[in-house]
Amino acid sequence: MKETFYAGVYWPGRKESAEECARRAETFFNLLSHCDPIYARWFEQADSRKKALQLQFEPSHETFLRFFRRRKYNEGAFGFSFGAWTGHEENGRGGMVMLSCGSDVVPPPNSCLLYLPKVEPEAGRVLTESVLIELMRAMVLAWEPDWGGVISNAYQELRNNPVGYPRTGWLMYLSRRRGEVPSLPAPVRVEAIEDKGSLIVLTSERFTVSSSEHVNLADQVRALLEQAGLMKESSDYGPMPT
Repeated sequence: MKETFYAGVYWPGRKESAEECARRAETFFNLLSHCDPIYARWFEQADSRKKALQLQFEPSHETFLRFFRRRKYNEGAFGFSFGAWTGHEENGRGGMVMLSCGSDVVPPPNSCLLYLPKVEPEAGRVLTESVLIELMRAMVLAWEPDWGGVISNAYQELRNNPVGYPRTGWLMYLSRRRGEVPSLPAPVRVEAIEDKGSLIVLTSERFTVSSSEHVNLADQVRALLEQAGLMKESSDYGPMPT
């Protein structure tokens, strides 16, 4: 089974204007650009690859404010939605961002998803502890989510997409609003992301379901977080990616 990962953060209803969402988007893309060279340029999504490659944009506050004022990206009470692509024509070498923000409807679609590279050499650079920590920091500092993580699709399939949210990930972020993270077994590390919340790193090596140690550790950590009351689901969230 080829293992793929995505990074995602989610937050409940939070009504924000185009101005506020544009500011957060600028912060996110700016911080993301320092994580790896593949995040240095961005293109709007389009009906065809050829057309999308003509839609490169500078991820500035002014650009996002212009986008969010368009009917294409403005969904009224449902806030704003936007998709961007790194422009890598080779499958699996780049990444894609899917963003929904500014909504206070129930359930709100507020989330920021980043689909991570699948092939070398990009995957070898990005799917490392140090880069993924910085990537999660970018998401958390920009969007101030309730929870998030770097999720293994293979682990979700192995557990039959267990209990919705928060999902168990190679890295897991939990807002301080959820409570205090309990003591967790080695080699798990927990570090604060400023005053926002805690980032839990299951293992410094790449997580894989082919390792029974990794799978058992993920199961054990989830059980401990559930016992501490940190993994409670909420009807405030929309559907998860599959």
